[in-house]
Amino acid sequence: MVQKKTYYVDVGTGEISQSATASTWSYKIQATDDEITELRELFNQNYSTEWQNFFRAHVPYVQYHYDRENDEYDSRIQEIYGMLYKLGDEEARNHIETMNILPKQS
Repeated sequence: MVQKKTYYVDVGTGEISQSATASTWSYKIQATDDEITELRELFNQNYSTEWQNFFRAHVPYVQYHYDRENDEYDSRIQEIYGMLYKLGDEEARNHIETMNILPKQS
């Protein structure tokens, strides 16, 4: 059986830490090394997309709702929160539910 470890995650900064006191955090999760690698990759991809959005923001004729990079960012944020929901403790899951960010499960 693959062992899970406790991690503390801040979505705003993309930080993932095993120390609860090293920096501020929003979500406490239990994850395997592979799951943390996947979460880190999602954060890295969003960081790259943020830079693309920064440059796109200086093109005044492209509206937000027609912007592929914004759609990509929004989709990836949902993936991140989906992982945090799946891996998070009860407090994390409850908070994410109140955000209404995840697609409704049928």
